[in-house]
Amino acid sequence: MKHLFAALAVCLSLGTPAHAAEPVKTLRYAFRVAETGFDPPRISDIYSRTVTAHIFETLYAFDPLARPTRLLPLLADGEPVVSADFKTFTLKVHPGIYFADDPAFKGRKREVTAADFVYSIKRFADPANNAQGWVNYEDQAIVGLTELREQLLKSKKPFPYDSEIEGVKALDRYTLQIKTHGPRPRLIEAIFAGNDIYGVVAREVVEFYGDHIMEHPVGTGPFLLKAWRRSSQIVLERNPSYRERHYEAQPAADDREAQAIYAKFKGRRLPMIDRVVVDIIEADQPRWLAFLNGEHDFIERVPEAFITQAAPGGKLAPGLAKRGMHAIFTLAPDMSLVSFNLEDPVVGGLTPDKVALRRALSLAYDMDKEIRLARRGQGVPAQAPIVPNTSGYDPAFKSEMSDYDPARARALLDMYGYVDKDGDGWRDLPDGSPFVLTRNTQSDSLSRSLDELWDKALRAIGIRMQTKVQQWPENLKAAQAGNYQMWPVNSSAASSDGQEALQRLYGPASGTQNLPRFKDARFDALYDRMQAMPDGPERDALFKEAKRIAVAYLPWKVGVHRIVTDIEQPAMTGYYRPLFWQDFWQFVDIEPGRQPVH
Repeated sequence: MKHLFAALAVCLSLGTPAHAAEPVKTLRYAFRVAETGFDPPRISDIYSRTVTAHIFETLYAFDPLARPTRLLPLLADGEPVVSADFKTFTLKVHPGIYFADDPAFKGRKREVTAADFVYSIKRFADPANNAQGWVNYEDQAIVGLTELREQLLKSKKPFPYDSEIEGVKALDRYTLQIKTHGPRPRLIEAIFAGNDIYGVVAREVVEFYGDHIMEHPVGTGPFLLKAWRRSSQIVLERNPSYRERHYEAQPAADDREAQAIYAKFKGRRLPMIDRVVVDIIEADQPRWLAFLNGEHDFIERVPEAFITQAAPGGKLAPGLAKRGMHAIFTLAPDMSLVSFNLEDPVVGGLTPDKVALRRALSLAYDMDKEIRLARRGQGVPAQAPIVPNTSGYDPAFKSEMSDYDPARARALLDMYGYVDKDGDGWRDLPDGSPFVLTRNTQSDSLSRSLDELWDKALRAIGIRMQTKVQQWPENLKAAQAGNYQMWPVNSSAASSDGQEALQRLYGPASGTQNLPRFKDARFDALYDRMQAMPDGPERDALFKEAKRIAVAYLPWKVGVHRIVTDIEQPAMTGYYRPLFWQDFWQFVDIEPGRQPVH
């Protein structure tokens, strides 16, 4: 196995929360983008997943402080048993773990069993759920699962949840077995590490709430959803029946910050806080001011417009340091992207003229200028769709992706007939019809800054651009439906395997992770080969070939890997930015006496 599992699992004996008489510890902060809902198969955005990551749990979790990362049992009873050919996986569910109390259980305590994991996996395969994360399961080639899904897509019949699937079985009450068609060396991390998407659900809850399941998440995690005003505020409270669990980690010996956190919290019962209030504040200035004024205990990703005020030169501003604040700086395992709809008649297609157009758009844009002006230095140019801290990422890899060469852009456009045919000063399409690009976007200040930079860059080569401003969830729906031309997004890694990012170009993932709907048989064959390979030089060579294909066809314009600055108020301690996972609330503490009164 790629990861070393913890020698000691997190304590899983049952218990009730302590310190009930102490002041309520409330973590207050803001999302910069609205959530979409809280049913794991039906979500993909990072903000909804941040909430679900604290409500649901799966078999394994990432050590909160270990870098490089490692996995440790969460709902699992020990390490998985994996066959020598990486095709059979046997996992034990720890007995005595219960779902949070809910009316769906009709007053009974509901224990988690292996059958619940079988059901949860089947929900991703059910076409009726349009599961955004289905491709992750499809990639694992689980025996019988994809075959059943394909039959149902053709027949339109309902999913037979009670039928047995050879590759997903509960051998007994607590034993889960997964079988795959081919070797899958990274299967455990791929589909059993990540509470946000892969957390276990109970069938009774799904059937009880039906079409309203997005509003009623019920899991085994440390928090419960208590109140939700869509696109406005999300309130969660400690799960009163959460089992006894203690802070355990193995930070690197030379990681002073992680070592200090562990020294303070080792053995503490989790979660350490009682309540979380998340406000949705899309505008950067109000979100920044809410933090400065003490209304929020934490600001995740200081807005680029305020980074020179918050952390000039990569250090916390002296004024904020004097107030007792603490900053965390991270080169994030993420990337900014511009998706081009390859089914669009203008920017889409894989013929030489269409590829040349996308290359010209890329060459016309000055990424260094974006980093300097819009991002205030908070990023490094990306060369391919693989992110830092994942396999396949090579800081020495250089491509045309970050080149700025408007002269070459003009030459490509001229060569393929994108010229001014009517003398109005703007380029037309080769057939003489007007050439206007539409960029879907949001209303926040960073989006506006990026829109202005793109508009100026395209004007400089004679192309008109208009923007279509919508909320992020609406833009996501449009992209998934293929109703757009170009849309800027960000992508964050959910595991240490770089192949996860390549899903964004994998043909079978079209309309979900693969928003451009890029389809290339050579790329898909590379992707399939990589799934079965162990990590090593041969797989690294395929990563390089896949990156070259991505750069050549340019379904995505990859922009920057972001440098993220997070800041805690004095009342909050323990934050250490997660790399591939979304849950951290249970690992931080709040001192109510140090929070300003509002």
